Amino acid sequence: MILTVANLPESDEAPLLTGTVLAVQANYYRVELHPPIRMVASQNLPSPLPQFLLCTRRSRLKKIGQQVMVGDRVAIDEADLVGQRGAISSVFPRQSELDRPPIANADRILLVFALEEPTLDPHQLTRFLVKAESTGLQVSLCLNKSDLVPLPERQQWQQRLQSWGYQPLFISVQQDEGLPELKTELANQITVICGPSGVGKSSLINHLIPEAHLRVAAVSGKLGRGRHTTRHVELFKLPGGGLLADTPGFNQPELNAIPTQLANYFPEARQLQAVNSCQFANCLHGDEPNCAVSGDWERYGDYLELLHEAIEHQEFLHHHSNNESTLKVKTKRSGKSEYEPRLESKKYRRISRRFQHQHLHDLESEELEEEP
Repeated sequence: MILTVANLPESDEAPLLTGTVLAVQANYYRVELHPPIRMVASQNLPSPLPQFLLCTRRSRLKKIGQQVMVGDRVAIDEADLVGQRGAISSVFPRQSELDRPPIANADRILLVFALEEPTLDPHQLTRFLVKAESTGLQVSLCLNKSDLVPLPERQQWQQRLQSWGYQPLFISVQQDEGLPELKTELANQITVICGPSGVGKSSLINHLIPEAHLRVAAVSGKLGRGRHTTRHVELFKLPGGGLLADTPGFNQPELNAIPTQLANYFPEARQLQAVNSCQFANCLHGDEPNCAVSGDWERYGDYLELLHEAIEHQEFLHHHSNNESTLKVKTKRSGKSEYEPRLESKKYRRISRRFQHQHLHDLESEELEEEP
């Protein structure tokens, strides 16, 4: 039975099929249908109705450049409920959008780190926190493998991170510690879980969602970090409601922050700015006079280091985007910028065969004219 919902008014007699994209692979989308499904009376409908459909994207969406991302809420056309197939006809407006990983409508970033195996690196943690803060979503910090460190060390980390502006949740997947509180925090939201490789993200998801069956890899003893086990982005349903997005692990996230906005990604700096204001509106909180942010707080050195990187990145973009540059900036549909050679000189251009043949013809003509 095929139901067509495109261009039909929403009424009690018109079918309405909408859903959320849970996974994207190649040109196919796994969509969870939203209840209720209203449809005209018909025969040969499956019972119970399918919960998921395997969909393609309408060519019209491709022509207008409409990307379909994991987390998108979509309308489905030409739905075959018996064969569990359909076609995505439109994408509803997004509440939020992430470029890396490509996820729409996320509510929260769950940043997972391990206290040991691998050992928690405060500088690496800061880079991940700044990247998470730059998304504008709620940020939660979860510290796994807490059973591997003594209680005094855990308390020290708790006090330290509270001074950063975070309330960390200590968990242990192996010992089943702190997981009920985590489930409550994630309920009825779309949460993006991220963090470096080897901290136990896949093990955590397998515990929260047993049917996920994600691959788990051991931490490399030589490198002191984990191996990548997640290959693509996918949303998993939480038993208590909500969706959890697993993302490929990486150890150094790309920041690419605007220098004047970098301080907003540090809760300590935001608190200092709320109390006092800087003398200059465009203050970078470096060595400017009467700055409200610069001072004796733990991560100020990290801020200055990231500020230097942000300024260098901005100067690099400015330098290589002008007409005299040998490189040109090419922005992909995902929003990520790449650089490729600017082939402006004719010596790089391939000579056409027509020009080559004409040149040979001219040489032959000159030789004939020179003969006595």
